[in-house]
Amino acid sequence: MDETVRIWLETSFNIFYLIFISILVLAMYVRLPNVNPRNKGTALCILWAFLFLALGDLGHVGARVVAFSMGGLDAKITLLGSSIMIAPIGSIMTAWTFTLFYVCMVLMWKARFNKKFEIAAFIVFLLAIIRSILMLLPGNTWDGEQQEDFSFMIRNIPLVMMQIGTVYLIIRDAIATDDTVLKWIGGMIIISLVCYAPVVFLLTYYPLIGMLMIPKTIAYMAIALISFRSFYPKKLLT
Repeated sequence: MDETVRIWLETSFNIFYLIFISILVLAMYVRLPNVNPRNKGTALCILWAFLFLALGDLGHVGARVVAFSMGGLDAKITLLGSSIMIAPIGSIMTAWTFTLFYVCMVLMWKARFNKKFEIAAFIVFLLAIIRSILMLLPGNTWDGEQQEDFSFMIRNIPLVMMQIGTVYLIIRDAIATDDTVLKWIGGMIIISLVCYAPVVFLLTYYPLIGMLMIPKTIAYMAIALISFRSFYPKKLLT
């Protein structure tokens, strides 16, 4: 497939995804007053999780569209006398917000099952801090078209581990309480993990494996839709 065609197909899908998530986040906010008080904490955590996801992807997709419209993903702007690539700005944004997404999902688990924080939850938070530090280290190449850099794998290993810890907490307690909604959410996180992990470890050797990011993204769209339909009623229930 021609590289230009691939980039535009990827960008078009990302724009569709961003519109979808943004509409659902807005709808969640509008319907928040209708949420059952018992589910309020869960609903708020989900709202914040997808708000972070939408903001990060807005920066990511927006930066790529602007860069590509200026001649390619290596397009640069001058800021405060320095030449800065546009595309990496969006990559940095989505990396930070994606980390916050899983922090919010652990908080959602706590609210849903009325649990105290335990070792697995603290490990997820610790991994978020480690990932944040790794993203600040010299050597990171944030250009989305240069993922062969070894730092890409290093900074994303903690994220994969965060996903594993989060899904462990959710699935364990969803099965224990026969919580169908959280079983589905946990299942979608597993799908996203199965798609994302090969990208982290194999993208350097098999660039086409990056196409797994599409089903990964669809899994997040499913989580948003399941959450919206389950926790945000159209009318206030009395």
